[in-house]
Order: sequence, then C-alpha cells, then structure tokens
Amino acid sequence: MIVFDKLWLTMKEKGFSTYKLREQCGIDSKTIRRLKANENIETKTIDKICSALGCRIEDIAEFVENNDN
Repeated sequence: MIVFDKLWLTMKEKGFSTYKLREQCGIDSKTIRRLKANENIETKTIDKICSALGCRIEDIAEFVENNDN
C-alpha cells in the first residue's frame, strides 16, 4: 500500500499549506482528500507535487506492507 504520510511532514518543513500546494500544483481539494486518505492518485499529480515542493517521490510517499490480504 502506498501512503502519503511523509507528504505532510515535507510540506511542513517547506512551509506549505494545503492551500499553497493546491495553488502551485493546480490540484483540487478532492485530490487533497484522496492524499489524506491514502487513496489512488495519478502519477502526474505526484510529479506536480514533487516539482512544487522541490523534493523526490520518497519524500512524500512510501510503500508499506498491507497485511489485510
């Protein structure tokens, strides 16, 4: 399972609010909700977020083992 817990830490370190992220990336509040819920998002959205934050993908997302299966 891909989780976006690191995104919120990286945003805080770089002084980004969700509003600023939405404005700089051109993503909507529905996408922010999906990120908070660790739901699927498009790779182009990940690209936009990494570009806006000046970071790498591992700074915003990580794979964790899903033991529900």
